[in-house]
Parts: sequence; C-alpha cells; structure tokens
Amino acid sequence: MDPERLLDGLDPAQRRAVTATTHPLAILAGAGSGKTRVLTRRIAHRCLTGDADARHVLAVTFTRKAAAELDTRLRTFGLRDLPAAGTFHALAYAQLRTAWAGAGTTPPVLLDRKGRLLARILGNTTRVRPGELATEIEWARARLVAPDGYVDAVHRAGRLTAVDPERIADWYRRYEIDKRKRGIIDFDDLLARAADQIERDPSFAAAQRWRFRHLFVDEYQDVNPLQDRLLRAWLGDRRDLCVVGDANQAIYGWNGADAGFLLDFERHHPGAEVVELRDSYRSTPQVLAVAAAVLAAGRGPARPLVAHRGDGPLPVVVGYQSDGDEANGIARAVREHHGPGRPWSAQAVLVRTNAQGTVIEAAFRRAAIPYRVRGAHQFLDDPDVRDLLKRFGRLSEPLSTTLADLDASVARQRAELLGSAWDDDLDDDAPPPLARELPDTAAGRRLGAFEQVVRLGNELLVLEPAARTDALPGWLRTVLLDDGPGAADAVTIASFHAAKGLEWDVVHLAGVEAGYVPISHARSPEAKREEERLFYVAVTRASDVLRCSWAKTRTFGSDPVDRAPSPFLGWVRGTVTDLGRAEAAAPVPERAIDRSRAALAEPPEVEPDPAVLTAAVAASLRAWRAEQGRRAGVRPTVVLSDRALDAVARNRPRSSAALAEQPGLGPLARERHGARLLAIVAEHLGDDAGPPASTSVPAGR
Repeated sequence: MDPERLLDGLDPAQRRAVTATTHPLAILAGAGSGKTRVLTRRIAHRCLTGDADARHVLAVTFTRKAAAELDTRLRTFGLRDLPAAGTFHALAYAQLRTAWAGAGTTPPVLLDRKGRLLARILGNTTRVRPGELATEIEWARARLVAPDGYVDAVHRAGRLTAVDPERIADWYRRYEIDKRKRGIIDFDDLLARAADQIERDPSFAAAQRWRFRHLFVDEYQDVNPLQDRLLRAWLGDRRDLCVVGDANQAIYGWNGADAGFLLDFERHHPGAEVVELRDSYRSTPQVLAVAAAVLAAGRGPARPLVAHRGDGPLPVVVGYQSDGDEANGIARAVREHHGPGRPWSAQAVLVRTNAQGTVIEAAFRRAAIPYRVRGAHQFLDDPDVRDLLKRFGRLSEPLSTTLADLDASVARQRAELLGSAWDDDLDDDAPPPLARELPDTAAGRRLGAFEQVVRLGNELLVLEPAARTDALPGWLRTVLLDDGPGAADAVTIASFHAAKGLEWDVVHLAGVEAGYVPISHARSPEAKREEERLFYVAVTRASDVLRCSWAKTRTFGSDPVDRAPSPFLGWVRGTVTDLGRAEAAAPVPERAIDRSRAALAEPPEVEPDPAVLTAAVAASLRAWRAEQGRRAGVRPTVVLSDRALDAVARNRPRSSAALAEQPGLGPLARERHGARLLAIVAEHLGDDAGPPASTSVPAGR
C-alpha cells in the first residue's frame, strides 16, 4: 500500500500524530477522536515508509481483545510482516520463558488464583476474605509498595481497608514469604521478574531490545508504576517510544494506575513531543457540551473537544418514584428509540455498579427486550459467586428458604461492614448504612454480588415458585447473556467501567444518584476527581442520544430507601439550560423549543409503559396463583383461569365493582381472591390506599 493513502481522511492533528518523526511521542486522544485509527496508521506508516521494521515493533495493550483489534486493523494495510502485540503480562511471561529456557532452569509454577494460599494465611479471620486481601496486595504491587511500606502508602492514598493496615501488611509479608518457600510466582511477579531479568542481565536485555526496537503503548493513562518500570526496562536508553491515551479517561487509580505518566510525559521523557487530538467525530455537540461541563465543574473552563457531528437532541434528565419505575421507564424509552435503522444493539444502559443492573434486566425480560450483560461471565466466574452456586447446585432444597437465609446473612454483613468502615468518617446527616452503597473493596463487591444472586433468584421464584436450589445456577447462565449465541442484536447493560472504549447511538445512564455517582466512599480529592472522569467516560459513550435517570426510592435488601439525585446531574441540567436558551434564541421549530423546556424542568414522574405495566402485573398474578395452587395441591388454573388473570392484568381494576366486570371472574372467585387481586394491582399502580394484602407477593416481581 502507498503510505500516503494512510493519510486520507485524517484531520491536521491526526496527520501530525501519524507522521511525526520526533521520539518519544505522546498522542493525547480525546473521546471519539480516532485513537485506534491513529495508532494503527502510525505503526503502518512507519513500516511502509521504512522508518520502522514491522518485525521489531512491539504494541502493548491492556486486554487481549485490544491486541486482537490492533492485529486485525494492521492486516488491512498490506504489511509484509505483522508487529507483535500483547498485554504487559503476556509479553513478560513469554520473555521470562525464553530466559528460563536459555538458562536450562525449570519455570516456577504460576499461581493463577491467590485464594487458597491467602486462605491459609488468614486462618480463622472473618473480617477479611481472601479476595479482599488479594486486592490489597495487587494494589500494593502495582504501586511498587513492599510489605514494609504498605501502611504508609495506605495512609498517603486515603485508602479504605476492612481492618487495620498493619494487619494487612503482616499478611502481605507472610504471603511473599510463602511464595518463595513454595517456589511459585503470581501475575505481578511476572512483571517484576521480567524487569529484574532485563536490568540484571545485559545479554538478555540486549536480545530483548534488539527484538523490540519500536515501542507503542495504548491506553497509557492506565499504566501503573510496576508496568512503567517494565516499559522503561524494555526501552533502555533508546527513545523510540509512542504512547496514546486520554488523561480525562483515567478511571483505574483505585487499582494502582497513575495518569501522571501521561500528564507529565514531557518531564519523564525530556525532548518528547506531545500531539493533542481535540476533534471528536463520535458525539453530537449537545453530548460533548455535557461532557465538557463534567470536566470543568468547579475548576474553571476546560479545553473541550470540538464536535464534527451535526446537532442532535438535548440530553434529558428524568426522575422516577422508585427503581422499579425507573427500570420500566428505561424499557419504554428503549422501545421508543428502537426502529428501522436503529437496532437494539445501538443502545446501552450504563450503571455505576453491577448490582444496579438487575432491576433493569428484570424490566427488559418482562418487556421482551433482548439484552446482554457485559461482564456477566466475569460475575458468574467470581470465586465467591462460583462457590456459592456450586453449593446451591449440590443442594435440592426449596430455593425460597435458602434465598431468605442468604438475604438475612447478607443484610447482617452489610450492616457490619458499613458500620465498621464508615461510622468514624461520616457526617452527622449521613444516611443510615442500608441506604449507602457498599465500598468498592473485595468484601463490598462480594456482598454486592450476593445481593445480585438474591435478587435474580427471587425473579426465578416469580416464574417458578416451587423452584429448588439446584435450578438456580443453570437459570443464571441462561439469563445473563454476554455476547452469547442469539444476542447479536441486543441492548447492552454494563457498568461505567466496562463501557470504556465502546460507543452506542443511544445511552441511558441509570441510577444517577448521590451515593452511586459519585460513589459514596470516594472521599479524597483524587478519588472524587476520578469519579468525575468516570461519569465523563459514561457520557461520552453516547453518539446521538443521552438520557440520565434517577429514582427517589431504591430497594436495598427488602427495604425501600430514600435517594437523592446525583450532584453531577446539576451540571447536566445547567448545560441543558444553556443549550436550551441558545436553541430558543435561534430560528428553530417550536418542537425543539418545547423539547428544551421539557429537559429543563425538574425530573418528572413518568408513567410506566402500559405494555410493561401489564406484563409486570401479570407476572405478580401468576406468581401468586402458582403459590395458591401449590398450597391447595391443585393446578394454578384451578385457582384462577388464564382468561381472568389476563383480564385483571390488562384492565387493572381498582375497585370491587370494576373487578366484577372482568371476564372469567365469577362471584365465588371474587369472594375468595378479590381483595388479594386488587392489592396486587394497587401495588403496581402505586396506590397509597390499596386493599389490605392477605399474602405477600414474592420479591423480584
């Protein structure tokens, strides 16, 4: 291929990023600015012009998927040889195996999971689980913090720990000793040992630096100090380094990443050139205006991205009475935005925590909206969840009883965790523990995962009231689709973090409430700034339509808790206000003015979609009917016919007189079940003074 063809369609800044001959080079690529396009074209351009040899190019990524995408794109440019691409860990492991083979030594055993070894170290400790200790050790290793320096590092970072940092430092020290005694290494050791091998063995260093002469690093804002050490070992005293990243999308500081390597690139690499890509080709000006407001909030004007898309609809903020109403409202909005030219897969629902997605999944199932949960397999493969489901699979007990026991245990642990982790630091007017989001620690994530298992299990009970525990694992794998067969055209449900690097025409940001956005345990200035950047990432996933929503009450465990809109929504509303004024001042159709006025209003209460509401009422009625049939030892249709059930769900009567008008519901059925039928309808309609309920409706309806 003619290398000049690689420059076709590039704007001036992109051209400079592709053709610059300065080394080192940092490319600051804003959201939607063509980061991957520029990176792959720079590699190809250098190879096609003879400035680099593809056989000596190393492209470092953070995921196998990103490495595969680089490889696929580079293949289209007609290169005779393809560069090497891989993650830090994969590349380090390959180099170490070469070193071990050359020395004739047996490779150490690679410990892919720390849980069993850490469990032995923890002994009978109940306050900290192996997964939580593993998280702390991995954070420390990423920051180049040894056991002796862990306590000081935790205090400097304002990091929340389940127990005294001194105890964690002791366990960390014992873990390192245990590994050496057993002759095993973990994934963090791969990076450290690869760097050690290069730094201590000149011949090995020369071989690796000869093999990889041209270094490229993607998502450089996510590099941590341990990875930077290895990168510098690969580089040596050479200068042929190109990095690409966006400091505004640095969202992994909690895991040890340090965006300072990108922000201070010229200081770390004197003489380097920095090229900034500020032209965005993904989002409308309206979406980018909100994104700019997020970054600029409280810190003066930012350098906003320049939109190259035409105008789109104003972003919208919507409030609901409850999280169930919000889920139904999102389902309705998803249907409204679905149509010719816009498949289901063009939309996404993004949430701050995975647990927030379960109520939305339930609403989508009731509304027959296809969806996939990004990261669902990771949830099911989580060691704690996997062990729990294995235990369920070995049992054959009533699922309702087992879930009730689990729910009570989780509620108790939630109160204990939040009480111990927060009581000393909360303001006097802080909400009670059950109203707060769990901390983003291993223990918090474990409880959040168990809460999700309880909620999903209760949904199975709605469909199958007599289900037993061994039915739950298979059912979860059926409903939690993650790019599986038949899920190609489906709405994506994902966390803010999991959405990074992706884009959709329509993005629904759900549960944008105080305590979630920003997350309640983000207390240090840097943690708060990272939450702002995370919200920015979520906003900039939208190409055309951005819809934010929150709920006035949300259910934690079995109790509804009052919620408040996220303070970040104030930035959204302020921006929409300015956009609305500008739109109103321009000669635009009255419809656009009405739309802007609607967007500026206080969050309205939105009526659920009738079809979604009918499906929800029908699901609760069927669950009640199945329970009545089980108790009486008869088929459910003996309790109430399908004709009568469907009529009640469809017409939703509010009085005894209206109930008498429903087809298939005779005097005897009304006498026996009328009060309960009206109560179920009233619960879904939100009536304050509905008829008293004689029996409870299963949770998760």
